[in-house]
Amino acid sequence: MGNASDVQYLFVSKISKESDYILASIYSLFGVMSLMGNSILLFVAYRKKSTLKPAEFFVISLSISDLGMTCSLFPFAIPSALYHRWLFTEPMCMVYAFCGVFFGLCSLTNLTVLSSVCWLKICCPNYGSKFMPRHASLLVLGSWCYALIFAVGPTSGWGEYGPEPYGTACCINWHLPHTNRTAMSYIICLFLFCYIVPCSVIFLSYLFILLTVRGARHAVQQHVSPQNKITNAQTLIVKLSVAVCIGFLMAWSPYALVSMWAAFRSTTDIPPIAFAVAAIFAKSSTLYNPMVYLIFKPNFRRLLCRDATLCCHVLCHCLGPPAVTPKESCELSRRPWIREDGNSTRLSNGLPETHVACRHCPEGTLGQCPEGTLGQCLDVTPLRTARILTSSINREMAVSQLSNDHSDFL
Repeated sequence: MGNASDVQYLFVSKISKESDYILASIYSLFGVMSLMGNSILLFVAYRKKSTLKPAEFFVISLSISDLGMTCSLFPFAIPSALYHRWLFTEPMCMVYAFCGVFFGLCSLTNLTVLSSVCWLKICCPNYGSKFMPRHASLLVLGSWCYALIFAVGPTSGWGEYGPEPYGTACCINWHLPHTNRTAMSYIICLFLFCYIVPCSVIFLSYLFILLTVRGARHAVQQHVSPQNKITNAQTLIVKLSVAVCIGFLMAWSPYALVSMWAAFRSTTDIPPIAFAVAAIFAKSSTLYNPMVYLIFKPNFRRLLCRDATLCCHVLCHCLGPPAVTPKESCELSRRPWIREDGNSTRLSNGLPETHVACRHCPEGTLGQCPEGTLGQCLDVTPLRTARILTSSINREMAVSQLSNDHSDFL
């Protein structure tokens, strides 16, 4: 990188202190939101691990890469911005840059494969139905290996890591391609295979998906066979995937454009604040995946609400049992069962069967309130059931279970 004075100058901030303070504040907000969002998303995925669909593996992999970027970049970027210079050593700068490139490319590669899988399932259902969990696992592993190849390149002499033009962070050395052909070849390959090709695949995949959905809706209106219909769940996952991909590309496109301008033209033509703003957009990419899936995906949101209710219930019991007044106790004892029309049937032995469920009891333990213990429940609501015809077997299941098992396309 040159002599000691040059290195010292490269690690000093090139933007104003006020801008650095704003940068640190935004990074702090992004870091907290990303850490909480991705951790919650991984927790929900762990809770439903037995029912995970193959395409959801990419959502988990995306959360892991986003969480890795959050934990490896924000703890270094925030104090450096506050102190108006890079606070750590030069080797730590290389590690910082490696993590940023590696986890960023992992996220982009996972989104690319996810878009291809969505295209396969919707546009080619005969092949998409054969997509198994082992296929998803292999593709996830391949995505991480693909990103690792380009992240290791600068550490082996193919390109170089160095300080950002604004001085308080590190990434690829965008000055070197002007004097080094090997570095220029790395930048060209990086821009082609890690931005142009993935963006093209994502765009074409969702273009074909939207055309297929549009054609299927038109066919349904013409009373074509129900097998050709695209369900609402499929449409939902397409919208979710498109939202995540658009958010990710909007986050990384400013940084890619600014970097390519610096690599192929001159860094002196670009103000350092442009790199700083582009870096803010790039780091915001860690927020979009958990925000979209936790807010707009019904089964993730439903499981999260159920676990939060269960935790609150357990916490309340740990702090102490709820106080029940004598009047409330008498009222509960007078009505051991709450009935509604259509919610009570007779068994073969003549005993009544009442489909009631406790709204605040944990699922699997107090979900069905037995007689004599209804006082432990805070609320009682009817449990709606539905009959499912599978082949020649007619079985009954709760409507809540029906929505969990059958409404998710992934």
